[in-house]
Amino acid sequence: VFKMAKEKGEKRSAVRDVKTMEATIHMHKRLHGNVGFKKRAPRAIKEIKKFASKLMGTKDNRVDSELNKHVWSKGIRNVPYRFRIRFERTRNDDDDATEKLYTLCKVVKFKPSDFKGAETRTIEEDDE
Repeated sequence: VFKMAKEKGEKRSAVRDVKTMEATIHMHKRLHGNVGFKKRAPRAIKEIKKFASKLMGTKDNRVDSELNKHVWSKGIRNVPYRFRIRFERTRNDDDDATEKLYTLCKVVKFKPSDFKGAETRTIEEDDE
């Protein structure tokens, strides 16, 4: 499938690009292997930001304090195996910001038994 190139005058609207998605991250597979015990929770935060960048296409990715607490809830070594995260891509209101959009990552309270069959989905604004 070929996509047509944008014409010179055509620009992307930051208002249209505001969107919210919910996804499950399998953190266990991202941390197993060559990650030492004292680096697991910090690496989990980096992996969440990397996932957000890939999913939402923004360079500026911010982790909510509740999500940070959830990652660290079992200590630095025992990071939970899976996370259900809501990614909110919003406009950056700072005047001196280099990026027009940023992604805020928030935790969604989820029972471990509910992860089966939970898919990545786009959330409409009127759903909330």
